Amino acid sequence: MARHASGVTVQPALGGQILGYDIDRNGTEGILSEYVALGDGKNDVATEVFDQTTGKILKIVKEEKDSANDFVTYPVVGNGVGLVLYQKLGRDGLYKNIYQLVDPLKKEKISGTWKPRLGASESIASVSEDQGHRQTAVMTFDDSGNAQSKVFMTNVAGGTFGAEVTLNDSIFDFNDGPVMAFDTRTNAAVVAASIGCRSCGTEIALADLAHGTFSEFTGLGFGAVNGIAVDTAQGIACTTTEIDAGVEFYNLAQHTGFETAMAGASGQSNSGADVEYDPVNRLFLIGQPFSSTGSGSSVQVFDTKGNFVESIDGLSLPTSPALIALNPDTRTAFVVVALGTELQAFSY
Repeated sequence: MARHASGVTVQPALGGQILGYDIDRNGTEGILSEYVALGDGKNDVATEVFDQTTGKILKIVKEEKDSANDFVTYPVVGNGVGLVLYQKLGRDGLYKNIYQLVDPLKKEKISGTWKPRLGASESIASVSEDQGHRQTAVMTFDDSGNAQSKVFMTNVAGGTFGAEVTLNDSIFDFNDGPVMAFDTRTNAAVVAASIGCRSCGTEIALADLAHGTFSEFTGLGFGAVNGIAVDTAQGIACTTTEIDAGVEFYNLAQHTGFETAMAGASGQSNSGADVEYDPVNRLFLIGQPFSSTGSGSSVQVFDTKGNFVESIDGLSLPTSPALIALNPDTRTAFVVVALGTELQAFSY
């Protein structure tokens, strides 16, 4: 089954390039950051809240003109908490990372800061998509030459943190592009990675963020792992792999799984990208920059048993994995277009 994408679009207030976005799965608002390059090395930058139904920008939360600073929106966490990276240029010529909160989104204003215990050369690689839960998983890396990935658990709104777990197998190093999701039932960060070559397999890590340990098992598929999501209720992880356009489903407790493919895929060009899980309708949504079922780009939908359900065609996704920001209650989602200048909504 296929349907053509249609729905509202979101145009950033300044008409710039979008740097991160998400929507509140339990509310009516969304959040994005943007920049407009001025040609002098500086930008006009802003973070904004928008309405999911109309796509209208409700308020510019924070804006700077002709600035050397910038904003990046991370996934919404907890109960409608917006998390925004504010990179501020210091007098020493170095940037300081400040993590600002819009808590909740519906209040449309900066409410405080989140202060993770990161080293001077440590940066955030990804934040898990697990709205509605108090705890969130964060994956970091050290950009001083040591590329090891680390993961920890945090209550962002409450400002509490768990122990940091180092993934000391080099396959999970930041250089190989590991992807991470969070199993909120077991408090395990689920990380998948591959060295990425045509004959290179994958590895799955389970980092116990409550006890500070991790284990791993051999995964399926070949090439880079592009996306991951977890069905916490059933302990199922879904990943996408690059070379074989594979879609893998894992039983995390048993360390077993099986692989299928993107519907109609003929090779690597039709590989899947971002994976998101809808816990209400028990569906995995997978971005596909080069559609194998229709025109342009697609989002393909699978159930938790690996059965293909439908495709949403006629999108225009960027080639790198782009977030599918979904609202399970309304069965709608937003994705960024390839040029990065707007968000497009669709139903599934």
